[in-house]
Amino acid sequence: MAQSLLELLRGYVAQYGYWAVGITLLLENAGIPVPGETVLLLASFLAYSQHELSLPWVMVVAISAASIGDNLGFWIGSRGGRPFLDRYRSTFRIAPAIVERGENLFARYGAATVFFARFLVGLRIIAGPLAGVLRMPWQRFVIWNVLGAAVWVGVISTIGYKFGQHWDKVMALLERLNIVAAIIAVCVVVGAWFWRRRTAETRKNPNSSRSQ
Repeated sequence: MAQSLLELLRGYVAQYGYWAVGITLLLENAGIPVPGETVLLLASFLAYSQHELSLPWVMVVAISAASIGDNLGFWIGSRGGRPFLDRYRSTFRIAPAIVERGENLFARYGAATVFFARFLVGLRIIAGPLAGVLRMPWQRFVIWNVLGAAVWVGVISTIGYKFGQHWDKVMALLERLNIVAAIIAVCVVVGAWFWRRRTAETRKNPNSSRSQ
């Protein structure tokens, strides 16, 4: 499944190029859970392997989209306030623990949280809207937002470009993992079936289990 999803995203990036990078990162940083990091990695892969994309331009588009998306999320959060945050969390099924973690980080580190949130799973998506809800001064938000976008995009795109030559190995590894996951799933299903059968027999004949 992971392999097919990656292939689907790879085709999406290959077909739409910079637009795919820009739109996906804009949506992710605005607060919509889409695989922005994966798309950025794939775009960097393609910049190495197929040369249809230029890595510097991938980075420029990604930094711009991430920065604009975060500002859009900030604006929506500042307009909607706490009621928006509650509806937002419920709509996208975001765990309350992630929001609570973000609030704690903002309370402890202030605007710098916008920078570090880009490198934390889950928080990158909600950082912009949450900063708006918490009424962070916009000037501080912008500084840390752009700085975080530049560093995060630089790290992720460089990793994708450097490992682009190993794409086939990555896909082969994912295929093996899929096989292992399938075997584990079968074992779990069979084990659950036997356990349910044994439990049902025990309920029907409680005396037999005691006598044993």
